[in-house]
Amino acid sequence: ERPVWESPAIPEKQKIQKKEGKSMDQLVQHQQTINDQLARYGVKFGLYKNGTFQERLFPFDPLPRVITAQEFRTLDEGLVQRVDALNLFLKDVYGDKKIIRDGIVPEDFVFAGSGYLPQCEGFVPSKGVYSHISGIDLVQAKDGSWFILEDNLRIPSGASYPLIARELCRRCSPETFSGNAIVDNRNYAQLLRQTMDAVNTGGINVVFTPGRYNAAYFEHSYLAEKTGAVLAECGDLYVENNKVYLKTVHGGERVGAVYRRISDEYLDPLSFKPESLIGIPGIMDAYRAGNVALLNAPGNGVADDKGIYYFVPKMIKYYLGEEPILHNAPTYLPFYEKDRQYVLEHLETLVVKDVAEAGGYGVVFGRDLTKQQLEEFRTTIRNEPRRFIAQEVIDFLDLPIMDGGEKGPRKADLRAFVLSNGDDTKVWASGLTRFSRNPDSFVVNSSQGGGFKDTWVLSR
Repeated sequence: ERPVWESPAIPEKQKIQKKEGKSMDQLVQHQQTINDQLARYGVKFGLYKNGTFQERLFPFDPLPRVITAQEFRTLDEGLVQRVDALNLFLKDVYGDKKIIRDGIVPEDFVFAGSGYLPQCEGFVPSKGVYSHISGIDLVQAKDGSWFILEDNLRIPSGASYPLIARELCRRCSPETFSGNAIVDNRNYAQLLRQTMDAVNTGGINVVFTPGRYNAAYFEHSYLAEKTGAVLAECGDLYVENNKVYLKTVHGGERVGAVYRRISDEYLDPLSFKPESLIGIPGIMDAYRAGNVALLNAPGNGVADDKGIYYFVPKMIKYYLGEEPILHNAPTYLPFYEKDRQYVLEHLETLVVKDVAEAGGYGVVFGRDLTKQQLEEFRTTIRNEPRRFIAQEVIDFLDLPIMDGGEKGPRKADLRAFVLSNGDDTKVWASGLTRFSRNPDSFVVNSSQGGGFKDTWVLSR
């Protein structure tokens, strides 16, 4: 009998996973132990709901997603190509704006987005890198094809979860990893440290967290520990003479790179929201003076706007002179009259996303709406066409999860992590596989109750 985690559309993967099925079964036996240890280590995510901060465990499923070496080579090439083009777009849009002058991306579309920050105009950050850590969300169709769903270039999170899960799995079943051709994923901290070091302007590396009640606080502390950086909050850092310092018992210690895990608008009350109590006054002046590197660069939201996603294949052709290796999901932009008409006529078969939302919020499946709701939504789209994108619903691959002791299929995506340091761009040979715990849902986000898996990239 074929193991249930095999995909009948991918015969090469079937052979590999038959061989490794016994090892996976060993992980299944340790599922509760691994989840108990994740809880003990505080591997949680937090969210604000109805004005209250809630902290939840992020459920781990022991059956991994398996990506063959051949599949990963394609993903690697396509993701490097995409992130390189997005970095070039960011440099251009805050500089010469050639892509706008040449009519590839509409001017009013770019500058109408909330992610564009005029405070970042005319400045090129250290090594010319804007998106140092990119989280690119993909899904795999049932025929094996991969599609990009979303680009996350601001403060993408999630790398810590597969890192610590793999570490715990290795403890519970070391023979699983010694006996199979699985690429070791423990180099993420090294890649991140190399990225910080490469753009560092002189001083120590800092992971800047908004604090204990941030949704990804576990990740902030975990990555600081693994990279040897200092975990700091706003009260630990200050700016003097356009340089950033860490407070110590011996006085100020110069900071050269800040991996900031705080949104742009709260980063510096002197440049953005004056009411921010979690930012560092003056850090943008230090950044613009070239005295500190900020990872990721402020203003990246102009490139990961869900509407700008529509134009990324054109960016690849424009900046690199290449055809995209990985493709967007079929997407329509109601901003354009032709696309708007198509969306209005086919709304019941499409998924519509609010470009200002994230975390699985603002996603509407037309098939779930009543006739009256469809008409009301059409009116909203007509009145606010810049606010939405619409996509064909991809019936993406089901992956098995353990549900009450039985295996069952669930929709799953993959967040790939791509690191850029100005000298090269590298894709981490792992990633965060998120799955829906609801058998009828396509939404996999942790904030919507999803769980996560390890992602095995095979070395052969």
